[in-house]
Amino acid sequence: MADHANSPANRVIAPPNRTAAHDDPPLVRAALILTAVAIMGFLVVVPLVNVLVGAFAGGWHAYWKNLVGDPDTLHSIKLTLMVAPVAVIANLVFGVAAAWAIARFRFPGRAMLTAFIDLPFTVSPVVVGLFLLLLFGLQGYFGPWLREHDVKIVFAYPGLVLATMFVTFPVIARELIPLMEALGAEEEVAAVSLGARGWQLFRMITLPNIKWGLLYGVILANARAMGEFGAVFVVSGHIAGKTDTMPLRVEKLFQEYNMPGAFAVSSVLALLALVTLAVKTTLEWKQRRDLAENERLRRAGE
Repeated sequence: MADHANSPANRVIAPPNRTAAHDDPPLVRAALILTAVAIMGFLVVVPLVNVLVGAFAGGWHAYWKNLVGDPDTLHSIKLTLMVAPVAVIANLVFGVAAAWAIARFRFPGRAMLTAFIDLPFTVSPVVVGLFLLLLFGLQGYFGPWLREHDVKIVFAYPGLVLATMFVTFPVIARELIPLMEALGAEEEVAAVSLGARGWQLFRMITLPNIKWGLLYGVILANARAMGEFGAVFVVSGHIAGKTDTMPLRVEKLFQEYNMPGAFAVSSVLALLALVTLAVKTTLEWKQRRDLAENERLRRAGE
């Protein structure tokens, strides 16, 4: 009996010490942290500081003059502020609808829809611009009809909006899909059983649960829209004072060796990125807190 109890088949093996197995030596941890900080400093902090120093090298007056004293630069800022909000609002509607459909329903073609949402992440923005050019250019598929009806899309404001919408439309949807799947549909099912209508369900149940993730996606989509270069470059025609957005204006100023002007416009984009990063960090914290609170309430209800 003793031999049978001590046989390998019946021997209880103690679980490994997971803490000790994953407890790297202090020297290794310090080396990894320093390496990460050095890479981030070299690739992010140094260029950012260089841009800000170059922008304000001539003083505040020169900086302001480079931004608002040049009509083409001022127009590029205004145009960017006109293109980005329209693209973000359109993608907000699409992102919420796509996330709701994918997270709440099972239907034929669901996997294909998810793959199509990820398409702009895998296709070069330049290819997107060429695709729009072949569709809506004067020699494109819809070109004869557009020319006959005097409608301009390529090399005009609508083309910039379409290009920006295409490259940014996965952002909001990809933020909401995992969030809505993690939250589950129990509250929505309960609301429907109590007689809630579609708009009431969205406004009183779904929207409060996804508000931080939704705002997070909107901020990221806006940052991506303002910084888009490749697709917009192809469909804009790069016409100064007409179709140049801020990224295109930076490139043109750099090509003209107007470094103070290029640094000034770049600093606006860099400052927008810093604001986006600060808001993003705050929203991530709020989202984690809300998810933890929902999980606590769910377990308490069980």
